[in-house]
Amino acid sequence: MDGTSDCGRFAFTVIAFVGSVFSPYYHWAGRTNPENHVAFNVALYGPDGHAWAMTERSARRLHRNPSQLRIGESSLRYDDAGLVVTFDEVFLPWPGQRWVPKRMRGEIHLTPDFVGEQAFELDKDGAHLWQPVAPSGRVKLTCDSLPGGGWSGEGYHDMNSGSRPLEEDFRGWDWTRGKTADGRTVVVYDSVLASGENPRFGLRYDGQGAFSLFEPPVRRALKRGFWGVGGGIACDETASPYLRNIYEDTPFYRRSLIETRISGDHVSMMHETLDCRRLAMPLVRLMLPFRMPRRA
Repeated sequence: MDGTSDCGRFAFTVIAFVGSVFSPYYHWAGRTNPENHVAFNVALYGPDGHAWAMTERSARRLHRNPSQLRIGESSLRYDDAGLVVTFDEVFLPWPGQRWVPKRMRGEIHLTPDFVGEQAFELDKDGAHLWQPVAPSGRVKLTCDSLPGGGWSGEGYHDMNSGSRPLEEDFRGWDWTRGKTADGRTVVVYDSVLASGENPRFGLRYDGQGAFSLFEPPVRRALKRGFWGVGGGIACDETASPYLRNIYEDTPFYRRSLIETRISGDHVSMMHETLDCRRLAMPLVRLMLPFRMPRRA
């Protein structure tokens, strides 16, 4: 789940993990008992700094039913209006922003424009599935720790599931989503399988939820981040992508806000790059506990 403010200055990402694909503890445990490796990742972005929380917890801190998922003190649930996320997490120190951990609480309401019921296979074996549940909608974030107590803007919600490690089947991928001026939602998945194959595809949704597949325009390479992670984004041949904001820049993952043009439409897109080969490096796994502590 992610969102960007109407003013363009703020954003957030929320991911609930059961059997966390990024967890070094889950990897070292042989990827057994996924419910014993759960986490509620909350990332808040703004002009005055970013805040990051991703504490892994054990099975005894996991509670779920068909309408609610709770991990520790944070949860997501569905009500008549849409998806409600309540977070109560300890955000990690970061040089120049916070020298000590800080507990922050807040709530996010996502009201979908429509619900996407179609799931898509990301690999030939169907081991990895992706479902854009709410390709577009309105979000309202409230948090006393944020300027003005929060903000409103555009939001998105999807789900991924898999039966094998990502790094076993993928070299990496670029994913991006945005909204055109006339209200259509554009989502592009541009993955590279371990075999080197590149099954990229795009989706266009109208305001009522009807979608069509399309062939994305050529992938334009983006400037590498601080840690050397590359990435690219679909962009018409007569245009060039513009990096508007950097949210995450890590040894294996990047998240940014990028202006691009797709099939003639100028779109501001939330973009992520995942480098699975970097993720699989032993040194990178040893670095992860500093960003993802475990509190069983």
